[in-house]
Amino acid sequence: MATSLIEDSWTGENTSVSEIERELARLRDATAAEGAQPNLRTSVMTHIAWAPPEWQAAAEETLAGMAERHPSRTLLLVPKPGEPDGLDAQVSLRCFPVGDRAICGEVIELILRGNRAAAPASLALPLLISDLPVFLRWRGLPEWGSGPFEQLVDIVDRLIVDSTEWDDLPHAYTHLAALFPRCAASDIAWARTSRWRTHLATLWPGIADVGTVRVTGTAAQAWLLVGWLRSRLGRPDIELQRDDAETLKGVALDGAPVPLPPGNPPLPSDVLSDELERFTRDPVYEAAVLATSA
Repeated sequence: MATSLIEDSWTGENTSVSEIERELARLRDATAAEGAQPNLRTSVMTHIAWAPPEWQAAAEETLAGMAERHPSRTLLLVPKPGEPDGLDAQVSLRCFPVGDRAICGEVIELILRGNRAAAPASLALPLLISDLPVFLRWRGLPEWGSGPFEQLVDIVDRLIVDSTEWDDLPHAYTHLAALFPRCAASDIAWARTSRWRTHLATLWPGIADVGTVRVTGTAAQAWLLVGWLRSRLGRPDIELQRDDAETLKGVALDGAPVPLPPGNPPLPSDVLSDELERFTRDPVYEAAVLATSA
């Protein structure tokens, strides 16, 4: 892919959306003068990331790892409701030359201070790229029913979460399931079970009568795996046992260990990149979530 990077940025304190838009235009013009030709629009989506301060560094690292794979306008929203009202911004334009063209992405990091944190949609809407899909990556446990969460869900086409970041499992899945009619949903924890689900499927029909599944992994991976088996087999009676681990390390069916699946776990940026390529609802995932409360 790209062999070099042309990057420019601007930082503003107590700024406004109109000033951010002006600076974006200025950065594009300035980078074009350096030969990157960012005037050729390459964005394929608007990517919103809601990242409270404790998740900000992780969000920035994941976005950096995606690099030129998903040219987009990214809005990184960092709420700080306990600070004085105001809006701070850092706008970056990153262009990767490819032949006589450039793949360009824009990252707009917004610090929402005070009351600004209560109305993120009013700030995000003017910055969306028209006629392109909008994805929302919510870091941490969603604030179910809160103003910021409800506002952002209403303006996006797809919600991306990672239920590994949630403590209230499996109860939190009932809140997520209530959103399925409103927008498509993706779960990075679900994506991380993909190798195991594919591997377990090869054991059919031997797994048809399984009674207990023991998962060595995170709570989210364990619940989603047993939910998947319950929904696919039509067996809500399948019981879950779990040994805690930071990654999905093993599965046993009725006490018999399942051999490790081939391949290696993907990187966080790779998982998010894959989720940004999905535009429709996933009925298998939705059925698994619904079955976690069986």
